Amino acid sequence: MSVNPESRESAFPDREAEWQVARLIYPLYCALARECVIDVLPCDDLEKETGAPESLDSVREWFLKMDECIQVHQLRHFLQTTTLANGETLQALILHHLRKQQRNESDRNKLDFLLVQFFSLSIPPRLADGEIDLSCVAQVLEPALGHFDLETPEWLQPLHELTQKSESCRTLKELFTCRVIEQGRKLKESCDENYFLPIAMASFARFGFLLRRTFFRLMHQDLNAILDGLRELESRGIEGLDCRRAQFSAYEPMPRLRMICQSWKVMFHAEYSAGQPLCLLVDLRTVVDAALVKTASKAKPGPQSAPAQNSRAAAAGAGFDASLAPQPEFDISNAPSEDAERSSAAPGVRNENSDSD
Repeated sequence: MSVNPESRESAFPDREAEWQVARLIYPLYCALARECVIDVLPCDDLEKETGAPESLDSVREWFLKMDECIQVHQLRHFLQTTTLANGETLQALILHHLRKQQRNESDRNKLDFLLVQFFSLSIPPRLADGEIDLSCVAQVLEPALGHFDLETPEWLQPLHELTQKSESCRTLKELFTCRVIEQGRKLKESCDENYFLPIAMASFARFGFLLRRTFFRLMHQDLNAILDGLRELESRGIEGLDCRRAQFSAYEPMPRLRMICQSWKVMFHAEYSAGQPLCLLVDLRTVVDAALVKTASKAKPGPQSAPAQNSRAAAAGAGFDASLAPQPEFDISNAPSEDAERSSAAPGVRNENSDSD
């Protein structure tokens, strides 16, 4: 698919407007370069207080070089952790990427993230998913994308189906298994230059935002289910688990597993794709849920505590039935075995190559 180049309007009405955007995003680029150790000299024309729009040619070359050096995951992590990112700077970054005459896959993925991030910062935090329709997204993104027709072309219809599929998932494992993230990425890639049509960018921004919401909801749900399960297992006298299935050791004490979950809550704040650390989270829930099933018959009879009820509900939500579940592929032990080997996987691993789109 391709767009007629003549239908593409410049994001800047004049050189003065482009110069103002360059001045606005330059400090952010410099801070990102320092954090990511990108070896690019400062832009003399933007460093000088006496700089003027007449210097735009050299300024464009500087930004072009920087954009080639900055990876998508670096931009994503930086913008979600720096105090320099706000609605004004995000809008300026969107305009900066839109005005490029030649855009590659990296530019498209950066723009996709920027639109989602700008939208998420611009709407009320408690806005319900049902209220986030395409007209809502178009209204919020209008300062960056301008006014455009909301008629959705047929080739964008699969986004609606993917959104519904992701919202039906009950766990992270289901979300990753149904491959919504990969299918959304393939659809975006298939758009080629048509991605840069305002209706397409707004549609993918809506999809990305709702997918992000679903991801964080399921992530916290899984983490809470694991923590509830660990408390219930401790009440049954279990002091540690064989977590080799989750790429940890043959014996992981309960306090360490709780510490891992708490560190994950911080680490996953800016990530929402099926990278290695998230696969560990999914596998750890599988370990804990299966342990709950295996030890259910050994639990002392009596009134269930709140953690017990939550843990069993979590196990049921994951598809486990105590009467039908097969024997798990790991052992539950009350003490570490002498030949247990420690896993090299650490709870603080980051997946720098994970993609948000």
